[in-house]
Amino acid sequence: MASARRCLLKVSRTLGCCASRMWAICSVAQPNVGSITLLRDGDGDGRADSREVLLEGLAGPNGLDFLDDWLYVALEESIVRYPFDHAAGAVTGQPETVVSGLRGGGNHWKKTLRFGPDGMLYLTVGSSCNVCLEEDPRRATMVRYAPDGSGETIFAEGLRNSAGFDWGPDGHIYATDNGRDLLGDDFPPCELNQVTEGAHYGWPFANGDGLADPDFGEGNEALVASSVSPVYNYPAHNAPLGIEFLEHPSLRSSYRGLAIVALHGSWNRAEKDGYKVVSMHWDDAGKVSSRGFVWGFLAATR
Repeated sequence: MASARRCLLKVSRTLGCCASRMWAICSVAQPNVGSITLLRDGDGDGRADSREVLLEGLAGPNGLDFLDDWLYVALEESIVRYPFDHAAGAVTGQPETVVSGLRGGGNHWKKTLRFGPDGMLYLTVGSSCNVCLEEDPRRATMVRYAPDGSGETIFAEGLRNSAGFDWGPDGHIYATDNGRDLLGDDFPPCELNQVTEGAHYGWPFANGDGLADPDFGEGNEALVASSVSPVYNYPAHNAPLGIEFLEHPSLRSSYRGLAIVALHGSWNRAEKDGYKVVSMHWDDAGKVSSRGFVWGFLAATR
């Protein structure tokens, strides 16, 4: 099976990818039209041999994942699922709405979904703002559902914009998170968090390693003190997005078990930083470090 994360094809702004049993699926955002494109790697060389539009006219598709014979899609205000024929690489029926009433709009409206090893559906919903108190309790959180959308539970809070998450070899969830803006070039850091049920990761009350936020920390000292610190701090404004642990048996042993993280790069920093892919490494004591993996994405005009 070819992974969508290995299939190489020039497309406009890929937001989410997931691998079918026999195909690679990529969600691609186009101006005013949301579509999902099917990529096929017939010869197994990691490059797409063909592509076709699988679905179009969707409202902001982002997160994608498969469970059995269903393709799940996170839209701006809902989660839907389509019956999917893996052998044919085709949607075979009308969508079912699994979750409705999600809040759209705001700064971070895109939603990421993945199924966990427990068979449950996990969804991250970013904040509506740079820093604020949210009206919708599901914003800036990770939410868990049964596959049919029932049993909604806020799994973890204080995650400003966790655009990517994955399960590590240790069984824990690791999620990237983008730090807030307007506090200078070098603060606060962006984060990699080990996400556990019931934990609060700081936003909007604390940043980084439990440092009180200048706007919302005062008067919320208990929340600041109880916030969980990241396992790794990225430089401010690096904007870590997707994360994927490498597990394929064809990889050299030095790669297996590490994570790959895509850094979007800064937009509001005097000296641009990020714009690369890094590998994340855990030592025997559990300390996390990063190394450059792929770089050279920063163009003179960006």
